[in-house]
Amino acid sequence: MLFRMDKVGIIGGSGLYEIDGFETDEWEAVDTPFGSPSDAFLTGQLLNREIVFLPRHGRGHRIMPSELNHRANIWAMKQLGVSWIISASAVGSLQPQYAPCDIVLIDQFIDNTKQSSTHTFFGDGIVGHVAFAEPICEKLRMILMDGANEVGVKAHNRGAYVNMEGPAFSTRAESLRNQKLGFDVVGMTNLGEARCAREAEISYATLAMVTDYDCWKREEEPVTVESVVACLRKNASSAKSIIQKAIPKIPATPSWPSHRALDNAIMTQKSAWPSATKETLKPIIARFL
Repeated sequence: MLFRMDKVGIIGGSGLYEIDGFETDEWEAVDTPFGSPSDAFLTGQLLNREIVFLPRHGRGHRIMPSELNHRANIWAMKQLGVSWIISASAVGSLQPQYAPCDIVLIDQFIDNTKQSSTHTFFGDGIVGHVAFAEPICEKLRMILMDGANEVGVKAHNRGAYVNMEGPAFSTRAESLRNQKLGFDVVGMTNLGEARCAREAEISYATLAMVTDYDCWKREEEPVTVESVVACLRKNASSAKSIIQKAIPKIPATPSWPSHRALDNAIMTQKSAWPSATKETLKPIIARFL
């Protein structure tokens, strides 16, 4: 069963769903043809809007970045009726202007992973090529930016996110390379989400929450779990405030360009689509069936 496509999804740390006014209903498990999502999905209402929340790494933080099943997570979001996703995640700063506990409203990605085949729904007889020059939904990104300005959170407009695999943090050589190339932040999670969301015709934007200076800045202590967790607590509070401001500004009807990302993207003739693949991709390609 495919639900009404007017819900807002939130992907982030387990504490992020503790937003004032979020009236939770239940944790809902979703089976997908791509395997298990990170966890069950917490459904409920916030400011009269249907919300679907997913703890990215599972409750208790059990899943490594390289183990995240982005296809299952996004397929399930689509199945549950989500048309917008707000993602919140920790990043390291690669430039001096992005201080720990700042937020960056990124607009670009650099892929330093080896997992491209798991960042797409296509294959098995159906070939699709979505436009990804602008990987973040600009309309949703600016709603989050406006929300940050309203609540007085220090947020930076635009930035390039380098997606590494982890789970180890960067070597100093990697960090210095990324910094000198002019990239802005480094993280381990968001690229796969963004790619799958685009193919699923879901509007996607990231609150990149700066926790440290990675290790390129020699006068600073290299990133540690302790420093990340300390900053995440403050950033989580900021993210919740931004989300509260953003939710009422998200339209009720999905009509943005990102909601029609598959227009002219599927190369395979419809008559050649394998039945099994059509069934697997049903929530993703429903409007073409």
